Amino acid sequence: MATGRLGVGETLVALNAALGPGGPVWLKETRARHLRARDFLAPRGALRARFEDGQVPEHVFRAVACLQGPGVAPVLRCVSTPAGLSLQLHRPAVFERVLRAVAAYTAPATPASLGPRVLLHCPALRGSPCALRLSQLRAVLVADHLARALRAHGVCVRLVPAVRDLHMLTFLQQLRVDWPCASEKASTETLRSRALRELTSAHDGGTLPPGVLGRLCLKELVEEQGRAAGYDPSLDNCLVTEDLLSVLAELQQALRYWPEDSYPGLPGADSCTVVHVVSCEEEFQQQKLDLLWWKLDDQAPLRQKHLVCGPVKVAGAPGTLMTAPEYYKFRHAQVCKASALKHSEDLAQDPAWIEIFGILSVATIKFEMLSTTPQSQLLLALSDSGISTKGTKSGTFVMYNCARLATLFESYKCSMEQGLYPTFPPVSSLDFSLLHDEGEWLLLFNSVLPFSDLLSQTAVLDCTAPGLHIAARTEMMCKFLVQLSMDFSSYYNRVHVLGEPRPHLFGQMFARLQLLRAVREVLHTGLAMLGLPPLSHI
Repeated sequence: MATGRLGVGETLVALNAALGPGGPVWLKETRARHLRARDFLAPRGALRARFEDGQVPEHVFRAVACLQGPGVAPVLRCVSTPAGLSLQLHRPAVFERVLRAVAAYTAPATPASLGPRVLLHCPALRGSPCALRLSQLRAVLVADHLARALRAHGVCVRLVPAVRDLHMLTFLQQLRVDWPCASEKASTETLRSRALRELTSAHDGGTLPPGVLGRLCLKELVEEQGRAAGYDPSLDNCLVTEDLLSVLAELQQALRYWPEDSYPGLPGADSCTVVHVVSCEEEFQQQKLDLLWWKLDDQAPLRQKHLVCGPVKVAGAPGTLMTAPEYYKFRHAQVCKASALKHSEDLAQDPAWIEIFGILSVATIKFEMLSTTPQSQLLLALSDSGISTKGTKSGTFVMYNCARLATLFESYKCSMEQGLYPTFPPVSSLDFSLLHDEGEWLLLFNSVLPFSDLLSQTAVLDCTAPGLHIAARTEMMCKFLVQLSMDFSSYYNRVHVLGEPRPHLFGQMFARLQLLRAVREVLHTGLAMLGLPPLSHI
């Protein structure tokens, strides 16, 4: 039997190559009604543009039907339909290849495309949590998720600033944001000396406010390299303060002194990409800081990128200024209320439930904040629907289905210990041709098979593109996990996985359990990318 990880991307590349020269044509199907008949489609309109009269040559049919290659899924048939060329995979073979090597599908499919080091800077973390706006909270959560995605992809990531405010550190731990802390500030002596030499006259002869060293002209820098990159042309000068120098000193130190075990052969700024993750309100100040860094440090990175998170608005309350801690308390209260109504008892004093309430609150917040492209405006609806296990778009719904999976495997374990079911047989002995329910193929083809490609896509940062701004796809993981949970929930409600304890039914039961093992691994890995632990009950 063939070995190696199958890939959606590899299969699409091979399918397009089989059609001959030209752009990509084939599409992967995702909807259940289409997957009943086909897995990939070459649309009729695209075929008309590629071939004369839209007639596909016979040799192309043969090439597609005999498609092979590293990562290419085995093909069962390819037929011409009114919609175009419809291709169906050899599904039992795909089930077998994937479910016998689940670990290969929960790791990124491709190596890191970035350089070996990334410095992620989130200036919102320099204040106290009580001053943290919702747009800044969004930037913090985007930076945390991006750091996890990059690290899973093998990139060495350093996070700045190191948090010094104990209240902020406690709040980040509450949010399950993994961020470094520090007690000492970096020295500003060198930067201060350089700044004093560069400064213009002392505030037009007047007395400088406390902490202000003077004014520095940035117009020349903006004209030379800033304007073409997209810096604001109104950035003509900067009031240099002790606080600004402290920020620069920490960035400078983080860039120059990496942990010894992180690519020790590549020191300095040339091997590092600097990405500032900022809210839209903070971007102007960060542009000023970029230029100041270039002005005062000859070893400053030549390329700095800005990942700008769009504004966060509260639906129905345009003038509401809710802070991040107030938002967390609001969602936490809703979670506690919903759980009390569901279980008809007061669970607020139970330590186990207290932790679960915290996880559900954070899941609700992270899925709300991260399910939209970070550059777009986010509209928060503060109704109770955001924390319902019956709503299909929330983090609570995802965690609920995570708990359902845990309960399923716990039920199997208990039944096995009672002698109702045999121990789980070797995966190599399972007959995956017994998996023929459309929900089973939906879970494998839309969730397990493409997951490694998704992990790679969430870590993509095109830092070589021209311009100041950079895009990230941090919304992909949340959307994927929501869809996975919807597909699993539909399947679980319809199919009785743990059937009657009859020997002739065990083969199909174990094949289904192995599929759901793979779904569980994908779900747990995806949640880990969001800093969320799996739940065993809810």
